[in-house]
Amino acid sequence: MGSVEGMTQATSTPVTTALQTADWRRRVFAIYAEVRERAAQDPAAAHAYWVAARDELFGTHPASPVLPEDRAGFTGLAVAPYDPAWRFTAPVVPAEPGPDGAPRRLDVPTATDGVVPFELLGTVALGGLGTLDVWRLASYGGGLFVPVKDALAGTPGGTYGGGRYLLDTIKGSWLGNVGSGDDGVGDLVLDLNFAYNPSCAYDPAWTCPLAQDGNTLDQEVPVGEHTPVTSAY
Repeated sequence: MGSVEGMTQATSTPVTTALQTADWRRRVFAIYAEVRERAAQDPAAAHAYWVAARDELFGTHPASPVLPEDRAGFTGLAVAPYDPAWRFTAPVVPAEPGPDGAPRRLDVPTATDGVVPFELLGTVALGGLGTLDVWRLASYGGGLFVPVKDALAGTPGGTYGGGRYLLDTIKGSWLGNVGSGDDGVGDLVLDLNFAYNPSCAYDPAWTCPLAQDGNTLDQEVPVGEHTPVTSAY
């Protein structure tokens, strides 16, 4: 949901697929707008809304990454209960340029969009957990991208082996920032309770950027969305 992914699965026609995908993204943007408003007063209530809204979207929308054979038995996404200890706010510490003076770059090949370029903006600190790289999508649309992979990745009942996403602003998944003035700059909200699986966790027809070393934590992160039970794997 809301990820920088290339879709290879086709539905009835290109027009139908495009319209359904556009509607999916519109709904994702609307969900996160409501989440940000509710989280200003009660992050746990915002999380409960996020879980319910995503369950409805994934279970009913034609652009859902949940495979058709999994739709009939779909009862909701595997999301842990909210725990406020896993909510952080942090400034982005700018990254040092590379030896050539240019930002560090990450090129991600996709099935439909060619190579998608990212540039490293900086890092955010998550208390004693460590740091995560913050990437900028260096192509049309721009946006921030923060994946995360933890020590539960790939374990039975744990988290998705390729990592999960915290922020992907081009697709709407953004929890906002705090302390921003007229310049729009402030600490990012990084609430690991909202970590979610990329679409390739449900359907291998999707191609997803996965967490690199700078987005890998040594510790277990038990909150957020866990590995789905699907027919794909």
